Amino acid sequence: MKWITRERIRVNRTATCWLIVRFLDPDAEFIFAQPDQVASIQAQIGATGFDAPGATYPHQDAQGLCSFAALVRERLSDDPVLLEMARIVQAADIKGQLDDHPAARGLQLISRGFPLVTNDDHETAERAAFVYDARFPLVLTSANAEPILANTQLRRHRGLHFHMPGSLVAQHGPATH
Repeated sequence: MKWITRERIRVNRTATCWLIVRFLDPDAEFIFAQPDQVASIQAQIGATGFDAPGATYPHQDAQGLCSFAALVRERLSDDPVLLEMARIVQAADIKGQLDDHPAARGLQLISRGFPLVTNDDHETAERAAFVYDARFPLVLTSANAEPILANTQLRRHRGLHFHMPGSLVAQHGPATH
C-alpha cells in the first residue's frame, strides 16, 4: 500500500512510518511531498495520507490527535504500549503539549537531529525506526510488564525479540523493511 506525507519528516511522521511498517503494513511504500501536494497526490494514486493538510490522517484531527495517535486509536486501541507511545508522540509533536509527557522533550530533541544525519526522508524513516524500536520495550517495561505483554501486539512487531520478566531486556533481530 502507498502512504504519503509531507517531506522533511521529524517526530510524528517518523513515528507514523515506524507504526505503519511495524504494525499495519510491512510492505508500505512511502512518498514524501510538498505539504500542499499531499492531498492531491493521495487522491490521484489512491494512497493514504498522513500529517498533512487534506490527508486521511491530518496533522491534527477533529479530536486534536496527531496522525500517529489517530492511527493507534483507530486500528490498535487494544495495545496499551502503543497507546502510551501515542501519548509521547502527541506531546512531542503538537504545539503547546510538550509538557504533557515526560518523554516528549527528549523525543522532540532527538528528532531535530534526524535531517542532520540522513540524506533524505526515506533514510530518515529507516534510521529513525531505531528510536521507536528502542522506546517500545521501555514503555513495555515501565508498567507492570506481564499484563501488558499478554495484551500487546508485540508478536507482530517485526524484527524485535523481547525477553520479558526475569531479564526485562530487548534483543534486536535484523529489522526488515
